[in-house]
Amino acid sequence: MTHTGSAGGGTLYITSAPSGAGKSSLLRALLETMGGGLALSVSHTTRSPRPGEVDGVDYHFVEVERFEAMVSQGDFLEYAQVFDNHYGTSRQAVADQLATGVDVILEIDWQGARLVRELLPEAVGIFILPPSLEALQQRLQDRGQDDDEVIARRMRDAMSEMSHYEEYDYLVINDDFQAALDELAAIMRCGQLRLAPQKRRQAALLADLLASAG
Repeated sequence: MTHTGSAGGGTLYITSAPSGAGKSSLLRALLETMGGGLALSVSHTTRSPRPGEVDGVDYHFVEVERFEAMVSQGDFLEYAQVFDNHYGTSRQAVADQLATGVDVILEIDWQGARLVRELLPEAVGIFILPPSLEALQQRLQDRGQDDDEVIARRMRDAMSEMSHYEEYDYLVINDDFQAALDELAAIMRCGQLRLAPQKRRQAALLADLLASAG
């Protein structure tokens, strides 16, 4: 597996948040803001597509039998059950993207994040929180996709998810969308300015400067 932060590879970012915190919307906007050099890992899932979701773009939607076969073959970097569905991150797809120098974002829950960081301790963790429990519940209701029982279960699971925020490196509060987006972009830009990625991107300039100095 490609190591993150090395001179020849991109950085792996792990983002987690309770359902309804706005993580997916923020990450979509972040990809548009940052342009090239940043990619969102497309997970496999056994759940049904939501309205507007596209197979291969939002998720790789697979049957339970196919998912279980991939687990048996060791194809996943991490996998977990969330609610009644399974989610997994392709080991090879992430490795291939990092090897090209692309920074990769994993949008996974705390269980998956813990597994990934055990394998790739240099991965950077970002946790996104809502501004309040009331705001979180309102966002879940505004989706219009779940009944009251499902929303109540999502709120209970959100409390469990949020209790793991201290396992991450950065904490972003999604109260004002633009402010939260700016904070995420700042994290990414700081990462791109670290020595290892800068040495990779500026190799020709550095060689020229050092040659001139010599």
